[in-house]
Amino acid sequence: MTSRVYGFMSRLSGEAAHRFRRWYGEGPYQLLLLLASFALAGYAGVRLLDGDWPMITVWFVGAALVHDLVLVPLYALADRALRAVAGGAGRRRRPWVNFVRVPAFLSGLLLLVWFPLITGQVERYEPVTGLSADVFLARWLLVSAALFAGSGLWLLVRRRRSATKGRPSQVH
Repeated sequence: MTSRVYGFMSRLSGEAAHRFRRWYGEGPYQLLLLLASFALAGYAGVRLLDGDWPMITVWFVGAALVHDLVLVPLYALADRALRAVAGGAGRRRRPWVNFVRVPAFLSGLLLLVWFPLITGQVERYEPVTGLSADVFLARWLLVSAALFAGSGLWLLVRRRRSATKGRPSQVH
């Protein structure tokens, strides 16, 4: 069996490359990228913890606990409810389920990131943004509606394409 090997792996013998891939599970570029991302995260952590590190550490641990103990069960419950509405048992899913999951995830992520502004707690941010507290909730709802509308439109296009694939073409 011949395999194509890229980059510095081409300098290694085929057996060494095969052993490395079997030992690590991926190629060396993936390992290099992973190490670079750890280095960047470490640098950001050192810079972040330079100031008020005890409160940042408490916030980080609290956020991890809230995520694992509260939000993950809520995600699972919402996904189970969505699959129950979609019908089908076991691993069989309706194709539209992911067209609800993706915009819901993106909308939730936007809510998480911009929560203080969306909930109107902008006394600290108002001088920086130059906007009143009234605009953020409406804009988040508008962006969320656009995400769901775009996802619905994409689903409609996909269904229409799959419906026309099965039909024979018309000859004029």
